[in-house]
Amino acid sequence: MKIAYTDVLVIGGGLAGLRLAIAAQRRGHEAIVLSLVPPKRSHSKAAQGGMQASLGNVIKGQGDNEDVHFEDTVRGSDWGADQDVVRMFVNTAPKAVRELAAWGVPWSRVNQGDRVVVINGQKVTITEKAAAHGTVAQRDFGGTKKWRTCYVSDGTGHAMLQAVGDHAIGDGIAIHERTEAIALIHDGHRCHGAVVRDLITGELWAHVAKATVIASGGAGRLYRVTTNAVICEGIGMALALETGVARLGNMEAVQFHPTTIFPAGILVTEGCRGDGGLLKDAAGHRFMPDYEPEKKELASRDVVSRRMEEHIRAGHGVKSRFGDHLWLDITLLGAAHIDGKLREVKEICQHFLGIDPSRDFIPVRPAQHYSMGGIRTDARGHARGLKGLFACGEAACWDLHGFNRLGGNSVAETVVAGMIVGENMADFVESAAGEMHVSTALVRECLETEQAKLDTLLDGNGTESGAELMRRMQDIMTDKVGIFRTGELLHSAVEELQGLLVRSRRIGLRTRRPGANPELVTAYRVQKMLKLALCVAYGALQRTESRGAHFREDYPRRDDANWLKRTLATWHDDFQTLPTLDYEALDVNSMELPPGWRGYGARNAIEHPATAGRVAEIDAIRSAFGHADRFTVQQALMPFDHLIPARFRGRNARLGETS
Repeated sequence: MKIAYTDVLVIGGGLAGLRLAIAAQRRGHEAIVLSLVPPKRSHSKAAQGGMQASLGNVIKGQGDNEDVHFEDTVRGSDWGADQDVVRMFVNTAPKAVRELAAWGVPWSRVNQGDRVVVINGQKVTITEKAAAHGTVAQRDFGGTKKWRTCYVSDGTGHAMLQAVGDHAIGDGIAIHERTEAIALIHDGHRCHGAVVRDLITGELWAHVAKATVIASGGAGRLYRVTTNAVICEGIGMALALETGVARLGNMEAVQFHPTTIFPAGILVTEGCRGDGGLLKDAAGHRFMPDYEPEKKELASRDVVSRRMEEHIRAGHGVKSRFGDHLWLDITLLGAAHIDGKLREVKEICQHFLGIDPSRDFIPVRPAQHYSMGGIRTDARGHARGLKGLFACGEAACWDLHGFNRLGGNSVAETVVAGMIVGENMADFVESAAGEMHVSTALVRECLETEQAKLDTLLDGNGTESGAELMRRMQDIMTDKVGIFRTGELLHSAVEELQGLLVRSRRIGLRTRRPGANPELVTAYRVQKMLKLALCVAYGALQRTESRGAHFREDYPRRDDANWLKRTLATWHDDFQTLPTLDYEALDVNSMELPPGWRGYGARNAIEHPATAGRVAEIDAIRSAFGHADRFTVQQALMPFDHLIPARFRGRNARLGETS
């Protein structure tokens, strides 16, 4: 039995995981990072458009601050977000941008003077202030009132991951590549680490830790067409689910990105539309103003995706042998702009489509992009139900995003949550609760259990194909648990996924090698992925309303009276074929921003009975404070400073802002 001991075990080597490890190391705690691939090949690298932070540097960002970013995020979430978490996030994001600049991220910068931009399909000259020259530049993104998205051309994730990865190397953080956590070591109350498989040799290790963090990204590969990398299978979420005590939150909240290359599903950044790109139909007509006259192409992603699909349904799609699609037109931006700020988009179009986006329209259609759901944590990032387990980034339901994420907030979340949760995790390790008391018998039992499962697959005589089960699961999720959902389709999906889960217990292998064996990996992963798929589909079936990215055609209204609550899924034992669902109510009376209209999309909601009273209470508080500064008023509405680690509580400085 091989056992490795450490203070902090980080499962996932992307931006969130690396920033967590850096936080632990800074505090004097040894960290080990487990990564399926070399960390600089993590999916974080694929982020293109940028990260949101209310710097207010560019002229179109003037007047931006934490309050504006907070409101945009809560409205974007369709009131599913935890508003305490949103406040912590918007306060810390500017600090994260500046920290990354100090670490070497080459943020695009403001140039003073006149420049030509495209706004609402028209070329407009704007003038940047001399005082802003050389500061971090920002572009427009969907669902925001201000230009807030900081970027490095359209390779923001790449630049951020290089810098954070280099910093992790410089700090001497131990990174174990091509290793995979396949189960958590726990006693039903306390997590003590993970059982880890070497993907090359097949050897199992026990990694015992005072604190374990899951930062393994999303679950896009539950779907056939996704912008996610092949490693984004949601396994970290499944590890928590399979403990039987940790819970997954809001798994039915799945985001579809409006602009992915059709039919491949490769991401075309929102920065294209933020910089002025237009969506057009088969006739060359710009159709988004017909549906969303205010925000147009820059409504939130859930709204734009639905409008695109509605337009295709109405017969306005472009016909192709692969099906219907629409066009993204960035030709009006000009070759110089595309070469300078959308270089990756140009290269993707050239390599995968054989077109030049400065002259040709890009064929696009929505595809799965992001999981708002994940391991339910408290505001400090601690997993509900299992002490010693933390989660961060897309693997977590912290819950920054609610039922729809604004573009740029996820890239920001990786480093911001890494900063905040990292400090909270270090506090835990240093506390009495973080002391390690684990029996070798428990560790041995967990190791032997997982080895037995692998041996059953390797030595058994099952007849089912893991790859075929995977393909069928992805088809079901794409066809029946997509942008538009109905009770009939969801019920059918749940029934068929249950059948696949039962069949997955009879998987047989043609290749019985215990080491590097992709067939074996698919076999044990698909069993976990089917449980996640059932959490998504069953949660969607039970939620009889439409909220954010979850849209029920048979229940098209947002129902705050009955559904202003978070879905919590548990999986108590291997004999279950459905998750156990319960719900966590959101408290309207503690909200700084009570539910209302988002500012785009349908005005179609059933009001919560407490909303009117809370609105009146907020109005009274604002009136009582009169001309007090915005910080004083905000604290009176919803205090949150006590939740932020002390080192991140300071106010953010902005050009021209005096209070």
